[in-house]
Amino acid sequence: MFRITPCDLGRRMHSTAGLGAPDGKGGNNNLEYSGNEHKVNAFSLTCHPQGLKNYTAMTTPLKIDFVSDIACPWCVIGLKSLDQALARVAGDISADLHFQPFELNPQMAPEGQEITEHITEKYGITPAQAHANRENIRLRGEQLGFTFSKADAPGGGRSRVYNTFDAHRLLHWAELVGADPQKALKEALFKAYFTDGQSPASHEVLVRAAGEAGLDPVRAREILASGEYADEVRQRESFYLGQGIHSVPAVIINDRHLISGGQPPEVFEQALRQIAAAV
Repeated sequence: MFRITPCDLGRRMHSTAGLGAPDGKGGNNNLEYSGNEHKVNAFSLTCHPQGLKNYTAMTTPLKIDFVSDIACPWCVIGLKSLDQALARVAGDISADLHFQPFELNPQMAPEGQEITEHITEKYGITPAQAHANRENIRLRGEQLGFTFSKADAPGGGRSRVYNTFDAHRLLHWAELVGADPQKALKEALFKAYFTDGQSPASHEVLVRAAGEAGLDPVRAREILASGEYADEVRQRESFYLGQGIHSVPAVIINDRHLISGGQPPEVFEQALRQIAAAV
């Protein structure tokens, strides 16, 4: 059972509880760590420039900012769980969903790093622990209808960790096009990396994902060849870091309530209903 406590507007976030590193200190979400149960916290942020859309009077509108990284498997699990929860509350709640940027490895070199080497170095766990945690994540994804490939999967599995900044630039552009294209691009990028083992740092992969999401691949290539939307992405990253977001996924509702970590659908559903009832 969780409890959501409202806060006054203007206060910064407190007591974030994400899927932290094995030492329990939080920080950047452990890419392959199973983690513990998470808390649902209440906080408020300076109002985001985008407001709620218009909805029918039959439903309660909720604005949802999904702060995440393409390279975060728990973000996939969180999004799939949130999708199921939103389907369950569809008759009562309408969601205005926005994907916000977070980089787990902003200093990662373009060629990336072998995944087990990266995890063991960053989090101080053994290769056996890293493999066991990835298997746990694979099974969680399977339960939610998502395929996490193994490193040795036929055709090339997900064997490396990459820089994701350019992917976030494309996601920012997609949001300007519309909420549906942004979500479609997010899902295409998750599949490209976690299922197909492709690099989210590759411009060819990003352009192809944009086309699969119904976006203009020519425009996507132009953006990637330039520095377009780089400042905007960095500003948003800085904003959420400044509000205390240091682990992902972080699901922020109405600029006030935080659901942290890859929660099960039931937890998201209960939180959404509780928050909507208080609106």
